[in-house]
Amino acid sequence: MSYRLFVRPESSAGEDDAILYGWVLLDASGELQAHGEGDSREHIEHSLGQNALDNVYLIGLIPGDEALLCFADIPARQTRFVMQALPYAVEEQIAQDIESVHLALGPRDEKGFRVAAIDRGAMATWSARFSGWEHVQLEGIYPDAALLPQTEGGWTLCLDGDDVLLLSDRGEWLRMQADNLVMFAGTLAIPSTEEVVAEIPVTVYGTVADFERHDEPLKALSGTGRLKISRNALEIPVPELLAHSFHQHLANPINLCQGNYSVRAAGAGPLGPWRPLIAVASLWFVLQVGLEIGMGWYYQQQAEEINQQAMSIYRQYFPGDRTASPGNVKRIVQGQMNQLQSGSTTVGFVDLLKYTGEQYRQTAAGDGSVTFNSINYSRNRGELVVDVRASDYSKLNALRSGLTSAGLEASIGSVVNEANGARGRLTVSGG
Repeated sequence: MSYRLFVRPESSAGEDDAILYGWVLLDASGELQAHGEGDSREHIEHSLGQNALDNVYLIGLIPGDEALLCFADIPARQTRFVMQALPYAVEEQIAQDIESVHLALGPRDEKGFRVAAIDRGAMATWSARFSGWEHVQLEGIYPDAALLPQTEGGWTLCLDGDDVLLLSDRGEWLRMQADNLVMFAGTLAIPSTEEVVAEIPVTVYGTVADFERHDEPLKALSGTGRLKISRNALEIPVPELLAHSFHQHLANPINLCQGNYSVRAAGAGPLGPWRPLIAVASLWFVLQVGLEIGMGWYYQQQAEEINQQAMSIYRQYFPGDRTASPGNVKRIVQGQMNQLQSGSTTVGFVDLLKYTGEQYRQTAAGDGSVTFNSINYSRNRGELVVDVRASDYSKLNALRSGLTSAGLEASIGSVVNEANGARGRLTVSGG
C-alpha cells in the first residue's frame, strides 16, 4: 500500500534542524494513519521507521505568500513550445527579474495556462529542505493555500492562527494577516465572471477559538452586503484539512517540482518501484538467451558428429563414391535400396530412361530450357548417353545432380558453351 505524508513547516526561519513541522499521514484510501504538530524532522522520520511503512510519498507545503499565481495566454499546445514562450508571457505580471524566477506550469482554462511563480533561491531552499528524508520519497511541493477546498463561484478562507489562507474559484491563492481581511473585503466582493450576482459565497474554515479571535474582521466581511459568509468549525488541524482536500481533488494546485526541480530529474519516476522487478526480469532474459545459445551450439556439435559417423559408415561400404555428402546420403542410400529391391544391381535401359526423364521433367518444368537431341544406350557398359542442350550450364548441372541424388552415377562431358546456351553429353549408369 502507498501512503502520502503531508508536511508543513510551522516557521520557515532558522536552521533546518530547528524547524518544527505539522504533518499528516494518509493511506491510499484517504484514511488518517498518523499526525502531529510541532514535531522535528527526526521525530517524523522515527515515527515512519517504527511502523516500517513502504511507498511513502512526501508532499511539502510551503507558505502561500511565497509563490504567485500568473496566467499565460499562449496559443501553442505542445508543452515544449509552451515552456519556451512561458517567461515572456508572464514577465509583466512579476515584479522581479524573470531570470531569477522559477516557473511551474499548471492546467489550462479560459484565461490561459495557470502558472506558479517562485523565487529560484526560495525554491532551491524548499527543495533541499524536503529532499533526502528517510523512509519517504518527495512527490511534490505546493503552496499551502492552493490546497484549500474550492468554493464554486466564490472564495474559501481558512483561519490559521494570526494568518488566513484564501483561495478563489479560479485557483488564485493568497496568505495574509487575518486582521487585513477588512481591507481585502472589496476584492472578495468582486465576482469572478461578468455575471451579475447578488451575493458571492465565502466559505470560512477555522476552530471555535479562531472564530472568536477574528470575529470582528468576519463581521466586517458580512457587513459588505455582497458576501454570503458560511462558517465551518474545524475540529482537525489545518494541515489535515489540506491533506484531505488534496486527496479528494477538491482543489487544483500546481506542483512546483518541475524543470530543474523535477522529482524525476533526481531519479524518481513512475518506474521506480518496479526497478528491482525489471532488473530480475532482465537478468532472467540474459540467462535464457545464453542458455538457448549454449543449447543451440551443443545440438549443432551433436549433429555434426552424427553426420561424420554416418559418412564414415557409408564410405566403409562405398569407398569409391565421392558424390555422397551428409545432405544427400539418405537419398543415395534410398536409391540403392530401391535397386536392390528390384532384384538386380544393374539398372537397365528402361530404368535409366525413367530416372533421366523424371529429372528432365523436374529440371525443365515444361519451359523448354532443356532439350534432348539424341539418346543412346550401351548394354555392355550399362550406360545411357544423352546429347542434351540447355539454356545455361546450371541446368545441365542440376540435371546431373538430380540423377546423382537418386543413387545413379551421372556425368557431363564435351560441354560446349554457345551463344544461346550450352550443350553436352550426359552419361548415366546404375553404378
